[in-house]
Amino acid sequence: MPRRLSIIASTLLFSIGASQAQTPSPDTMTAARALVTTMKLSEQYKALLPAILLGLRPAVVQDRPEIERDYDAMMPMLADAFAPYYSAMVDDIVAVYANNFTAGELREIEAFYRQPAGQKLLEKSSVVAQQSIQIGQEVGRKAAEDLKGRLTEALRQKGHKP
Repeated sequence: MPRRLSIIASTLLFSIGASQAQTPSPDTMTAARALVTTMKLSEQYKALLPAILLGLRPAVVQDRPEIERDYDAMMPMLADAFAPYYSAMVDDIVAVYANNFTAGELREIEAFYRQPAGQKLLEKSSVVAQQSIQIGQEVGRKAAEDLKGRLTEALRQKGHKP
């Protein structure tokens, strides 16, 4: 029985230690918040609101001019209602960075983003990502066509009619 109690106590202490190790230090959280600020993620999240409202507009307005006018007038109220979501997004992304990098690594990353090349990367990242996706889709489409032709030919050679 004492051995079982010892195992349970050890397991409990290990799990407590493990959960504390997973919680980022205040220094790491501060470094993560500085990085998020340098990367201007806050501004990117704020830019989501117009897109969200634009997407909601047709469903709410339903081609009724009287509702459209009121909808437009409610924009400031909607911006205020978005504030808690905005704050939560920023806090959550800070936690993501803090959970994946040390405080030192976060400072190094932030130092890069403060340089002209880092600022240019931030500026161009959405364009580069979009172009990369297009390239991936095009290459994938071409590869699928080629592979389909090769498979069809291989099946014909085996006597199948694909």
